[in-house]
Amino acid sequence: MRRIQAGSALSAFGLGFTVPYLYVYVAQVRDLGATTAGAVLAVFAMAALVALPFTGRVIDRRGPLPVLVGAAVLASAGAVSIGLAEGVPAVVASAALLGAGTAVMQPALATMLVWCTDATGRTRAFAMQFFLQNLGLGLGGLIGGQIVDKSRPESFTLLFGIEAVMFLVLAGIALTVRLPRPASLQQPQAARSGAKGGMRVLLGHKAMVQLCVLGFVLFFACYGQFESGLAAYGTEAAGIEPSTLGTALAANTAVIVLAQFVVLKFVERRKRSRMIAAVGLIWAVAWLLAGYAGLGSSSQAMATAAFISTYALFGLGEAMLAPTVAPMVADLAPESMVGQYNSAFALVKQLALALGPAIGGPMGAALHGPYIVTFVLFSLGITVLAIRLGRQLTPVQNQPYLAVSSRVVAQHRPAEQVEAAA
Repeated sequence: MRRIQAGSALSAFGLGFTVPYLYVYVAQVRDLGATTAGAVLAVFAMAALVALPFTGRVIDRRGPLPVLVGAAVLASAGAVSIGLAEGVPAVVASAALLGAGTAVMQPALATMLVWCTDATGRTRAFAMQFFLQNLGLGLGGLIGGQIVDKSRPESFTLLFGIEAVMFLVLAGIALTVRLPRPASLQQPQAARSGAKGGMRVLLGHKAMVQLCVLGFVLFFACYGQFESGLAAYGTEAAGIEPSTLGTALAANTAVIVLAQFVVLKFVERRKRSRMIAAVGLIWAVAWLLAGYAGLGSSSQAMATAAFISTYALFGLGEAMLAPTVAPMVADLAPESMVGQYNSAFALVKQLALALGPAIGGPMGAALHGPYIVTFVLFSLGITVLAIRLGRQLTPVQNQPYLAVSSRVVAQHRPAEQVEAAA
C-alpha cells in the first residue's frame, strides 16, 4: 500500500510540472497558436475517452499491475515526445499518448488500492491517495513555475523530461509490488463471463448508475469549472487579477492538505450519502460567494476575498468526497468487475471534465448571472441525487464503519453469553 501511494504521489508531482503550462508551451513557446493549443488540450481529453472503455476489461482479466506499468510507460513516452515536438502533428500525437496513459493509470491505481484493502480500510486509503496526489500536484506546479521561462524552450523540455522520469519511477515502484490476488481472478472462466457481460451488468446495477450520474454532476460542477468557467467569471465579472487565480487555486489545495484527515475522522463514521449531500450544500454556498464577488457592489478587496473563499470551500467539499465516492465505487462492484466499475466511473469523470469547460467557459465569460444560478442549482442537485442514492445502498455500503462496530461487538462478547448462545 505504501509503495502504491508513493508512486501515485510521484506521478501527480510530474503532472503538476506540466499541466498548468501545456497551453502556454504549445501556443507561445512552440509558436503554434491558440487554435493548436486548444486542439492539443482537446486531444488530451479525447484520448482518455477512447482508452477508458477498454481499460476495465483488461484490468479484470489481467490484473491492474501490467495495465498500470503499460500506461506509465505510454505516458512517459508521450511526455518526452511532447517536450521535443516542434510541429503540429508531433504535438497532437504526443498529447494523445500522454492523455491516454495518464487516464488509464487512474482505474488501475484505484483497483490496486481495492486489492490491498478491505471495505473498512478503503476509506482511509482513498483519502490518503487524494491527499498525496493534491500535495504532489501542488508541489509540482510550484517548482515547475520556478523553472519555466517562455524565452527558453529548453526549460519546458526539462519539465516534460522530469514528468517522464516520474512516470517511469511509478512503473518501477509498481513492479516491486506483490498484490494479493482475489479469488475471482483465480477462476478464469468466471472472470471471462463477468467481463463479457460487464456493461450489461453495470447498466443493470441501479445504485452504480445513480452513482455515475451523481459523479458526473460532481465533476462537472467543480473540477470542470476551476480553470475555465469560474476563472473566466472571476476575471470578467469580479475583476479578479489573473495572478489572484493562482492564489485561489493555492487556497483550494491548502484546504485539502490541511483539512483532509480532520475531515476523515468526521466522515468515516457517518453515512456516505449524507456526507455527499452536505458537499452539495457547501458548494452551493461557494457559488453564492462567487456571485457576491461579481455583483460589483463591494470593494475589490471584498470581491477578491469572496472569490478565494469560493475555491477554499470547494477544497473542503473535495476533502469530504475523497473518502466517500471512490471507495463506494469499489464497494458496489462485484469482485470480478472492480476494474470495469473503476474504469466506468473514470470515464464519467473524464466526460464531465471535457464538457465542463466547453459549457462553463463561455457562460462564465458572458452570462454572469445565469452562470452562477446554473451552478447553484447543480450543487443543490448533488444534494438531491445523494439522498436518492442513499436509498439504494445497503447499510454497510453507506456506512462501512458498521462492519467495524459489528466485529468489535462480536469479539468482546462475554464467554458465558457465547456458551448460552451455543
